Amino acid sequence: EGVAEIASVGGFVKQYNVVVDPNRLRALGIPLSKVREVIRASNADVGGRTVELSEFEFIVRGRGYLRGTADLESIVLRVERGTPLLLRDVARIELGPDERRGITELNGEGEVASGIALQRYGANALTVIDNIKSTLAQMATSLPKGVEIVSVYDRSQLIHAAIETLKSTLVEEGVIVALVCVVFLMHVRSALVAIIMLPVGVLMAFAAMKALGLGSNIMSLGGIAIAIGAMVDAAIVMIENAHKHLERAQPDERRIEILIDAATEVGPALFFSLLIITVSFLPIFTLEAQEGRLFSPLAFTKTFAMAAAALLSVTLVPALMVIFVRGKIVPEARNPINRALIWLYQPIIRLVLKAKVATILLALGALALTIIPARQLGSEFMPALNEGALLYMPTTLPGLSVTKAAELLQTQDRIIKSFPEVQSAYGKAGRASTATDPAPLEMFETVIQLKPKDQWRPGMTIDKLTAELDGALQFPGVSNAWTMPIRNRIDMLATGIRTPIGVKIFGRDLAQIENLARQVETVVKRVPGATSAYAERVMGGYYLDIVPDRAMLARYGLMIGDMQAIIAAALGGETVTTTVEGRERYGVNIRYPRDFRSDPRAIAGEVLIPLPGGGTVPLGEVARVELVRGPTSIRTENGQLTVYI
Repeated sequence: EGVAEIASVGGFVKQYNVVVDPNRLRALGIPLSKVREVIRASNADVGGRTVELSEFEFIVRGRGYLRGTADLESIVLRVERGTPLLLRDVARIELGPDERRGITELNGEGEVASGIALQRYGANALTVIDNIKSTLAQMATSLPKGVEIVSVYDRSQLIHAAIETLKSTLVEEGVIVALVCVVFLMHVRSALVAIIMLPVGVLMAFAAMKALGLGSNIMSLGGIAIAIGAMVDAAIVMIENAHKHLERAQPDERRIEILIDAATEVGPALFFSLLIITVSFLPIFTLEAQEGRLFSPLAFTKTFAMAAAALLSVTLVPALMVIFVRGKIVPEARNPINRALIWLYQPIIRLVLKAKVATILLALGALALTIIPARQLGSEFMPALNEGALLYMPTTLPGLSVTKAAELLQTQDRIIKSFPEVQSAYGKAGRASTATDPAPLEMFETVIQLKPKDQWRPGMTIDKLTAELDGALQFPGVSNAWTMPIRNRIDMLATGIRTPIGVKIFGRDLAQIENLARQVETVVKRVPGATSAYAERVMGGYYLDIVPDRAMLARYGLMIGDMQAIIAAALGGETVTTTVEGRERYGVNIRYPRDFRSDPRAIAGEVLIPLPGGGTVPLGEVARVELVRGPTSIRTENGQLTVYI
């Protein structure tokens, strides 16, 4: 429940490979299109309605689905003089993997098959994760021997850490309030007023969140955390004012009347002061798009918490004072700490009141001086969040093969795992089997789970660890980038760039804007504070182009589509049908052997195109086969080509 999709990545997808022999096809005069059509026609079930036998109705089925290599091998291509020509006579049928554009690796120990759980929009993250863990625990009992399910990234750890932070903040605030009341008022029971009011206010904020359908996340819990300090201010002020009134009261005055007078005196002011703080957050609700989605939970919870505090300050707090503010009240003058503070403050206030103009001018001067450091402060979209994990996102040069990508990924993960602070290193190169992950093969992502801080080397910090990892992961042609998983997703959703800082160059010509991007890369590398800069090599892809000669095609009576169909099937491999084996489905792929499609000369001479009148013509007779460079990917924004640095 709550899972939108499981995006698989890594490992291999089973399929049947029909590797045809072009020489045998040429000798027997069988075009590749004939093989394709016969395989399709040999894989079908049909229904024959029903027949009635012995007063029973029988459903008629024609069972023709392919169910393995033996069925494929026995497909009849044609019959000559009573002798059938079978598919195995012109092709080799074997089980093999489908072509893959994504690989995954764990801890430098080798490739693994992985699944990425995508949460349904609006679902509760913690509930979804718990459901997934429960399902995986049930599946673990039925796994084959030697196979295990390992969690490599679990966001619930961060969620629980945020909740624990809120709990500890509540406890700390309660302790501080109790200490303030004891030290300055010398009355333990008075502290209970603020201590009880605080969790009640937080519960009211949670109730409002529940009513509006807001979930608990880092930002919403952060709103409550920053509101806690201000929530108890009203209670402390009202308690202190009640103590003053009780201290000055006559012996015959009723205690409850004194407390009512004390609450009435400061209650309205306290209510409106908290209300003003609440209203001050309303402009955040005007934020739109990414900013609005990110900060609105914080604004909601902060508003709810402060509104609850304002309401409780004039309702619950006076009632609690009647219950707990009783017994002996120590006069302020008899408190040694208060006496010391009053003694220190009296000369200061006298001096300030005598030199009113100088004090105001001094304050304005201090304000003016703060403008200089304020203008030198840096800025960023959101504060750094220690997620307990790092995300290593290196970029290699375009055109990297799957084999080399797997080798490089395993080497990087092995180096990362060797650090004592690292718990696991899960690397991914390329894309997952989902429309939400269009990553090219040269784009790597390694999620680094860190051990608890108490298991780190003495003096080690996140920044130091990142610097050490970066120094150990220097490879030719690889540009490193370091961030954190959640921060990276936010950056990519906001800008499309996978690093916190980037530059976009727009234009009409890819080669020209790539050249400009390289110049920007050179300049940015010299900027103080920049650890690395890398301009995308969008024109670094390798292409084997087959350019048709339209005049020659016309001479042979061929159309462009005739040639393109053979190129797609013989070279690229075409899934012509799908076997049905119980609940499983496997593709049947047809293509030429590797020797005939790995060399431009072989492609030009051995790939045959059937002619309308019979016979075949080599591909090189009707097209030019050449190796060229071109774009690896094309990115556009607002109708213009874009390159990122």
